[in-house]
Amino acid sequence: MSEAPYKIAFAGFRHGHIFDLYALAGASPGLEVVAACEEHAETCAEIRAKGTAAITHDRIEQMLDEVDCDIVATGTYFAGRGPVLIEALSRGKHVISDKPLCTRMADLDRIEALAREKNLKVGCMLTMRDAAAFIGARNLIQAGRIGEVHAIAFGGQHPLLLGSRPGWYFEQGKHGGTITDIGIHAIDALPWVTGRQWAKINAARCWRAFVPEDFHMQDAGQMMLEMDNGCGVLGDVSYFAPDRAGYKMPYYWRTTFWGRDGVIETSTTAKDIQVLGREDATVQIEPLPPAQRGGYLRSFLDDIAGKVPTNGLDTAAVLRSTRNVIRIQEAADRGEREVGFSS
Repeated sequence: MSEAPYKIAFAGFRHGHIFDLYALAGASPGLEVVAACEEHAETCAEIRAKGTAAITHDRIEQMLDEVDCDIVATGTYFAGRGPVLIEALSRGKHVISDKPLCTRMADLDRIEALAREKNLKVGCMLTMRDAAAFIGARNLIQAGRIGEVHAIAFGGQHPLLLGSRPGWYFEQGKHGGTITDIGIHAIDALPWVTGRQWAKINAARCWRAFVPEDFHMQDAGQMMLEMDNGCGVLGDVSYFAPDRAGYKMPYYWRTTFWGRDGVIETSTTAKDIQVLGREDATVQIEPLPPAQRGGYLRSFLDDIAGKVPTNGLDTAAVLRSTRNVIRIQEAADRGEREVGFSS
């Protein structure tokens, strides 16, 4: 006899990523969607008009009071996620969020404490571990194709889409920082790809470039980091990508790994992985492995069930990656240089 599915309730749909989780949950035999809430009236009306989710409540606390559920998922505005997750955990619910999990270290501390005290699991939509290009790069690096990695450069530039991007991005206190927003993907994935851990923040910077001065957002973000073997990492996560090509441009999450025995380069839109080994006269083309759509959700459910997730994305990994990226954002906000990942 199969086990009953976990009951999942959705608390906030302010970012479009959450609809991917909503669709996956609806199609998963291990989950039953039992409720969905959106407190923002305009967003709620839009969802109901489009039919993208079956909204049942307009107040999160009321939903949690009335609905029996095992898991709470959130995709509200970034800075609002921490309080939602804390409330759900305090009620004994497992939680999963769109990225970033939260934007404040104090919220993360409370999330971690509650998860530990109540033996609850925390998931996050960290989809880079599910992307074919990065699975392939990891496979090659772990197999020793380019030797020990000593330098990485990544470009996570996004289109700003001013006018169609949700307005809360530009409202005071709701965004939480471009490094936390976009950089979380690389900060989570690069240790998984290379087998190294983060060691030092050499420098980080956020600034306003494209957005109007009266908007509360710094749309540019760069960082210089160090891994535990001395590997240097340079990253740019600015909202500088041309709007029309946007997420389809060939440079989307373009990442180059420089190893002792060669170089690997790919991107999330690439059709292959390029490798140039120590003895190669020309670039070698490696095919992409299958992508693992929804891997983050399978990992979360495995974690709840006490199994080791295939891609390593368990509660500890989610919390560690979130802590690391918030610390980089703090360094950028405070103008800190040559600091550790513990504040």
